[in-house]
This record gives sequence, C-alpha cells and structure tokens, in this order.
Amino acid sequence: MSTHVRHPIWLPALRPADARTFASLYAVESFARATISSVIPIQAYEILHNERIVSILYTIVSLMGLSVTLFMPMLIRRFARRWVYTAGCVLLAIGSAFFVTHTLPGQIAGMLCRVMGASALSITLNLYIMDHIRKTDFMQAESLRMAWSMFAWTGGPTLGIFLYTHFGNYAAHGAVVVFAFALLCLFWFYRLSDNQSIRPGKSRPANPLANIGRFVKQPRLRLAWLIAFGRSCFWTTFFVYGPLFMVITGEGKLAGGLLVSAGNALLFVAIFWGRAGRRFGGRRVMTFAYFAMAAMLFAAGGIGEAAPLLTGALLLCGALFTIALDALGSTAFMRSVRSYEKAQMAAVYRTYLDFSELTPPLVYSVVLTFFGLGSVFVTLGILAAFCGFVTWRYLPKAF
Repeated sequence: MSTHVRHPIWLPALRPADARTFASLYAVESFARATISSVIPIQAYEILHNERIVSILYTIVSLMGLSVTLFMPMLIRRFARRWVYTAGCVLLAIGSAFFVTHTLPGQIAGMLCRVMGASALSITLNLYIMDHIRKTDFMQAESLRMAWSMFAWTGGPTLGIFLYTHFGNYAAHGAVVVFAFALLCLFWFYRLSDNQSIRPGKSRPANPLANIGRFVKQPRLRLAWLIAFGRSCFWTTFFVYGPLFMVITGEGKLAGGLLVSAGNALLFVAIFWGRAGRRFGGRRVMTFAYFAMAAMLFAAGGIGEAAPLLTGALLLCGALFTIALDALGSTAFMRSVRSYEKAQMAAVYRTYLDFSELTPPLVYSVVLTFFGLGSVFVTLGILAAFCGFVTWRYLPKAF
C-alpha cells in the first residue's frame, strides 16, 4: 500500500493572518462601498426632488437594517462566519442590481441590501481581527486598516460620480459588482479560520434583546459605543449632506464627489493619529479630536450657504480630526469586550453604525423644517462636543 500523499504546494505557503491581511480586505470592501457613496444620495434626490424626504428615506432604511444587525450573531452561529461574510459580498452586488432600476422601490431595496451587506462584513471582520490580532497591537492594526482604505475612499466617490454622470447607472453600479466579486475571491484566498467558540451548531442563541441588556450593563462598552457613534454620525452627514450641499448651492455634482474624495484622501493620516495615540494616550487624542471637530462644524454651520467653498473646507478640517477617532475609537471596544461573548457584543456594538445612519437624518428632517442647510452642521457640532466631554470624563487614562 502506498504511503505517499501528494499535497498542494501552495496551501502551506500562505502566511498567517496579520494586520495587513485585514487591511487589504477592508480596502477592497471600501472600494465596493465608496464607489457609490456619493451617487446614492444624489440618485435619491433625483427621484424624490426634496432633501427632507431624502432624510426620511435614509431613516427608514437604517431602521430596517438595524434589526438585521441585532440578529447577526444568530446567523453566525448557524452558518459560520465565512458564509456570513460571503453573504455580505453578495448583498453588495445584489444592491447594485436594484439601484440601476432608478425607481423608488429599487432605491429602497438597493439601500437595504447595502446596509445588510455592510453589517455582515463589518461584524465578521471585527471578529476575525479580535481573534488574530493581539490586544496590544489593536491601535496599530486599526490605524493601518484606515490608512489602506484611503485609496478607496479617495478615488471611489469621484469615480462613482464620473461613471454616473458620463456613462449612467449601469457603469457606476457595475463597478460595485466587480469590487464585491474581487473581495469575495480575496477572502476565500486567505482562508481565515473561524473561532471554535463561535462555531455553527444546533443550540439556540441568546435573544438579541438579552445581548443588548448585557451590553448596556457594561459601562466601558457603552462608552465605546458612544465614541463610535459620534464619529460615524460625522461621516454619515459628510457623505450625504456634503454632496447635497454642493448641489443645492450650485457648485454641482462633481464638486460633491470631489468634496467626499478630498475628505477621504486624509485617511492616510490615520497612521500618524495611531502613533499619536500610542505616545500621548488614546484618551487625550480622542478628546482633542472631538472638540476640534465640533469647532469646525460650528464654523461651517455659521457660514453655511453664504460661502459654499469655505464651508466645504471647514468640513474637510472636521474630517481630519474625525480620522483620529476612526484610527483609535474601536480599540475602546476591542480592549473591553469579554472573549466568550465577542460575537454577541460585536453585533450590539455594530449598531452604532445603524443608529448613526438612522438618527442624523431623522433629527435633520426636523431641523431642516425650521432652519437652513447649515443648521445640519451646527446640530452635529453639538453632538461632537458632548462626545468629547464624555470621552474626557469617563474613558480611563490607560487608553
């Protein structure tokens, strides 16, 4: 009987997952999402012809996507992480198919698929990161991940607007399908292993409401959620109301795409913010970033439509400080969560993104009833100042 077994040569040669592995996955994912980040609000405005109704549309979609996020741990336990991640890639592609219809039902379905796909990708990727990266390296890994995504968030929005205005719906949303397929291939090439404590099985997972209760009872997790919520609200406002502001003030669609791309071009400074966090402490850097962001937003709101380009420049300055929170903010959660409930708490933590897409449009729809578009930035500035105070007051100095 032969004892010789032929093994594929390339399988053992693949290096273990590290910070660059997750940075590359996040970069390709960012291309899939960033390409139409400026197209979606403009397309919604073309369909609805009213910025207030656009805000309501975003509110409805975010509310529907929130329930999917809370049930994500059940899906992970039932189907394993790799299949949930795969489903996230597929949902991004399906969403593009709905967007090309350029109808209100298609717009809603496309936005919902996009929210569900982003939720699946975000939660599973965070779980993989916490499994493969040491806690002491979280700050470095997160800053690297943000920096690598710079290329996507810089060129993506402008590319999407260019394709949309020159070649139409199919070109812009077709690019998303290409990036989603590339992400799926890269993920399966890395062959990331699932944590055996979160393996699929027949046992019934905990009720999502019970997960929320356990999350809320832990002060550090609540604080981590608030930090993430505040900075995510900025990006929601920046991506949606930045392009709308440029279109409404007469600067044009391309100016809106350039504004978003310019803001994301600053993501390369995430590496420097990461170094600043290691040198001066995450608490000091995040507190400073929040207060500086608030100052820029108050100035942008005060100037408003009187000088659109100056307002855009102030929003870019606000983005510079928000990137510090992107680079450092998630470490507050990763260092605080207990290992045996990572999946459950990661799903609840991920709701900051859903609420940041849900709450601002809801609040702004009320504010815009009484005030001009500049009031959106003032409202966000108040939230940033509050988050800065809470971070300074309650985040341990050890961070």
